[in-house]
Amino acid sequence: MAPSIRLSPAARSLFDEPLAIAVQGLGPRQQVTLRTSLRDETGELFQASARYQAGDDGELDLARCPALPGGSFAGLEPMGPLWALQPQKPFWRLVKRDVQSPFLLQLEVFEGHGERPGRLLARAQHERAFLRDGVRRVPVRAGRIRATLFLPPGSGPFPGIIDLYGAGGGLPEYRACLLANHGFAVLALAFYNYEDLPKGMKELHLEYFEEAVNYMLQHTQVKGPGIGLLGHSKGGDLCVSMASFLKGITATALINGSVANVGAVLRYKDITLPPLGINPKRIKVGKSGIADIVDALNSPLEGPDQQSFIPLEKAECSFLFIVGQDDHNWKSEFFAVEGSKRLQAHGKEKPEIVCYPGAGHYIEPPFFPMCAASMHLLVGKPVMWGGEPKAHCEAQIDAWQQIQAFFRKHLTGKPSGTSGKL
Repeated sequence: MAPSIRLSPAARSLFDEPLAIAVQGLGPRQQVTLRTSLRDETGELFQASARYQAGDDGELDLARCPALPGGSFAGLEPMGPLWALQPQKPFWRLVKRDVQSPFLLQLEVFEGHGERPGRLLARAQHERAFLRDGVRRVPVRAGRIRATLFLPPGSGPFPGIIDLYGAGGGLPEYRACLLANHGFAVLALAFYNYEDLPKGMKELHLEYFEEAVNYMLQHTQVKGPGIGLLGHSKGGDLCVSMASFLKGITATALINGSVANVGAVLRYKDITLPPLGINPKRIKVGKSGIADIVDALNSPLEGPDQQSFIPLEKAECSFLFIVGQDDHNWKSEFFAVEGSKRLQAHGKEKPEIVCYPGAGHYIEPPFFPMCAASMHLLVGKPVMWGGEPKAHCEAQIDAWQQIQAFFRKHLTGKPSGTSGKL
C-alpha cells in the first residue's frame, strides 16, 4: 500500500479547530519528514517541517508519535505543523484578509531526515476556513460607522460583541468571524485608515464608537440589555474608554491592552484624554535591527502622565484581562494589575486576570503561528513582540476558551465549565 496522509476532518476545518494528522502505509519504523506549507493572500509562504519515525505497524499518528529533534518543533505536538509555521520573508505576520475564502494547507511527507528533502512519499491539501456554514457577513455603512457584522446561523437574538484591533488600522475581520461561529453577533469595527475614515491616528473621538455601540444595542439580532467589547493592544484601551464613558456595556475583555490612553488624543464631549508620554531613548535596538519598545512608554502613575489613566472606575461592567507575560510591546501585566487596583479602590468588582508565561503580544485565535517580530506602523521599524512559540500557542488556545466563557457568563447569564488558568 502506498503511503497516504489521513486528515480528520478530511477536507475542510475551521481555523480555530484542531486537525488530526496521520500518515499510513509507511514501512515499520520508517524515518520521514513532514512538511506543511501555506501561502497568505499576498503570496508569502509559511512553512514548518518535523522529523518522525513511524510505528512498528508503519503508521504515523501525530497524536501518538513525538516529533524528533531537528525540525521546527519536537515532542508530542499534534498541531505543531500548524502553530510552528514560519514566514519565509522576515518580519511577516500571518493575517487573514478575506474571511470568505479559506487558507489552503499543503502537507507533504518525504523520505528520511536529511537537510534536503528526500523522495516525496505522499501529499495532501486541506482547507482551513474562517466562516462556518450559515454565518452571515454583513458590511455595515450606517452613519459614520465602517464595520462588518457577523451573525451566527439561526433566528437569534444573539449576545453582541464589538471587536477592535490595534494600531495597524484597517478592518481585520478574522477574529470577529471566528467568534461568530461560536454563537455571538460580532461587529468588527474599523476606526482609522479604512475607506473614508481618517488616515492617521492623531485624534480619536469616542462619539464614533458610541454610534457603533448604539447600532448594536438597537439591532434586532442582538440580545440586550448590554453588549460586550473585545480589544487587542490599542483596541484594548479604546474598549476601556468605551466602557468608562458610554452606556450599554456589560462585559469588556482586553488582550494585552492598556488602562492608559495610548498613541492618540481621545476626545468625548468636553473630556480630553492625552496620550501616555513616550521616551524614544528607552527603545533598545539589537544587532538584528529589531527594536525592543517595552520600556518606551511612561508610567501612567506619575506626573502629568496620570491624566492618561482611563477612569475605568466609572465603568458599569465586568472586566477580563488576558495577559502575555512576555509581551514586549508594553507592560500588559502592569496595566492589568493597576486597572484591578483602581477598580477595587473604588469599590468595584475585581476583574478577572489570566496570565500566560511565555506568551507574547499578539495573542490571536488558536493555531495562528506566533509572530516574534514584525513592522510597527507607529515606530517605523520591526519590533519584537515577545513569546515562545509552544507556550504562546497554548496560551492562544486557552485564552480563546476564556474569552468565550467570559462573554457567555456576562452576556447570556449562563455559567460555563472552564476554569481560570493562573
